[in-house]
Amino acid sequence: MSSIQYKYKPENLTLSEPVKYDASKLKTEEMLINIGPQHPSTHGVLRLEVVTDGEIIKDVVPHMGYLHRCFEKHAQSVPFNQAIPFVDRLDYVAAMNSEHVWAMGVEKMLGIENDIPKRVEYIRVLVAELNRLASHFIAIGTYGLDIGAATPFLWLFRDRETIMRMLEWASGARMLYNYIWIGGLFYDLPVGFEEKCLEFVNYLKPKLVELRQIIIDNHIFINRTANVGVLPLQMAVNYGCSGPVLRGSGLKYDLRRVDAYSVYPEIDFDIPVGKGEMGTIGDCWDRNNVRVQECTESVKIIEQCLEKLTKEHKRDRSFDPQALVPKKIRPKAMEFYCRAENPKGELGFFFKTNGKSDIPERAKVRACSFNNLSILPEISRGTMIADLVAIVGSIDVVMGEVDR
Repeated sequence: MSSIQYKYKPENLTLSEPVKYDASKLKTEEMLINIGPQHPSTHGVLRLEVVTDGEIIKDVVPHMGYLHRCFEKHAQSVPFNQAIPFVDRLDYVAAMNSEHVWAMGVEKMLGIENDIPKRVEYIRVLVAELNRLASHFIAIGTYGLDIGAATPFLWLFRDRETIMRMLEWASGARMLYNYIWIGGLFYDLPVGFEEKCLEFVNYLKPKLVELRQIIIDNHIFINRTANVGVLPLQMAVNYGCSGPVLRGSGLKYDLRRVDAYSVYPEIDFDIPVGKGEMGTIGDCWDRNNVRVQECTESVKIIEQCLEKLTKEHKRDRSFDPQALVPKKIRPKAMEFYCRAENPKGELGFFFKTNGKSDIPERAKVRACSFNNLSILPEISRGTMIADLVAIVGSIDVVMGEVDR
């Protein structure tokens, strides 16, 4: 029996994984390094094929497909309402937001979007903004962890836990909710939810001030992120970037304002953009700063929703959140696209229906993380290997919707 546990073979790399670069054709000083794939709870199962010259990055090739959800095939094999649990699993840290887009799209195809009760609409926005906070808390907390700051991660996960418990209280599920239904909601908010939510919001406001002090205004954090991974606005537009990645480059483009869907036109909130305060417009610091500011704006939106839900559209014994939920969902024959502002950017669904079935002929996802990830090679060339970690973290991708 041989005592050798592993024997190196030069062809192992090419046999195990597809690569763009042939290691034998690299220059003497160049190296081919694999970064990832990691555990799904980090920045996802993403493999980066990196060509370096010493510590300087010459090129980055993202390889995907390690977490293939098969969402589009699933959605084309079940009725519209039964696809919502699969929608949850696209951006699994912002499931409420994704459900909202899917439900709105089907409602528009059915022509019932103007009949949805206001209480339902305000509850949808409330839970979506709570989920936006939870998503940004993961993005900001793990980003701090990526570059050596452990405290913000622990603080934000502590507060995210409260949001998760509240959404579980409303829906019965911790992360994948199936709460926003086509035509309404699974159920009304539990009694006392509004009061507990307002209590949490009042607790959170000073915590967000502390967050700015410990991470955004932190001298070490600024040195690690300012002038790193600069994404020019024109490049962001050309690559189809959206969300904080696009707004970090200075463009005030938010679908909650642009498309004015649901009850967002009735709500007052600002759209933060990158201004290059610590470095260059569109750098890693700007993208992270936009997310931190968006947390404050989400708190403002939640407060306004709670006010509406406890006054003008308060709970009523006669209120039935499932009153408009159709028994059979059979849209007319059409091709239709619906989009909305997810925490990571524009999530869109394209539907093709034949008018005879409640199962779509085609369901296509326009995933924000996919477009945002595509700019990685462009903004990484010429940077250090350590900066690549900072750049990937600043993009905030979830591989569930990339490998859809």
